[in-house]
Amino acid sequence: QVQLVESGGGLVQPGGSLRLSCAASRSIFAIEVMTWYRQAPGKERELVAQITSGGTTTYADSVKGRFTISRDNAKNTVYLQMNSLKPEDTAVYYCKISTTFSGNYWGQGTQVTVSS
Repeated sequence: QVQLVESGGGLVQPGGSLRLSCAASRSIFAIEVMTWYRQAPGKERELVAQITSGGTTTYADSVKGRFTISRDNAKNTVYLQMNSLKPEDTAVYYCKISTTFSGNYWGQGTQVTVSS
């Protein structure tokens, strides 16, 4: 069974930066899309950014220009570079890898807290 291990979360001041990583425990065949979601307390989970196998990226309006998603296919890893962080970015961040034949894999989540 494939596991996704997230890292890079933590406490950061407003205006700061964090880089999240999501690494698969083994190689995954036929990856279609890699996605980052987040869920703040009392709110629904929302899509933050995604990147397709062809490299096309999509971002939530709230993070455009501040967040960058990237992937390393050789390492089965997806990253989320977060700059100019705001208190409203505080949430648990989850990664998801969607495949053609094996469905979706989810990470366990990593807490990001933006506070002074």
